[in-house]
Amino acid sequence: MPQSDATAHSAAQIIAQRIEQLYGQPLAVLEALAETNPRDSMLAALTGSHTELALAERNIAFQTDRLRELVAPEREIGRFEARHILDCARRLADSVAARDAYAKSVGAVLGGLRRVSGPDTHPPAPPVPAAPAPAASRTR
Repeated sequence: MPQSDATAHSAAQIIAQRIEQLYGQPLAVLEALAETNPRDSMLAALTGSHTELALAERNIAFQTDRLRELVAPEREIGRFEARHILDCARRLADSVAARDAYAKSVGAVLGGLRRVSGPDTHPPAPPVPAAPAPAASRTR
């Protein structure tokens, strides 16, 4: 039973939405920001992992389609075709493992992060002066 395109990309879409919610900006903006701001290693790691997750999902869809072509009922399967089927199945398994690993690790990282409010626009409060020390009593 073929999966719809929306189902095939659901893990990458969910991760993208969580990253966008965390940073409060669209993923495309965040990816550009990660490339230009190397100091934000968390953002770079999240967007990079999302890219790898999306790539794995696209490869799953491609290998699934290719496997369907290779095993179509009208095709005769010989030794040469069997090698292609096996190679395609291995690539599919590798992509599924990669997708699952990226989804699990990025999901775990995102689960531990919370959105921080933006910088405070109010000027800092002036320091409170220290209370005066009690006067020492003089005894004669």
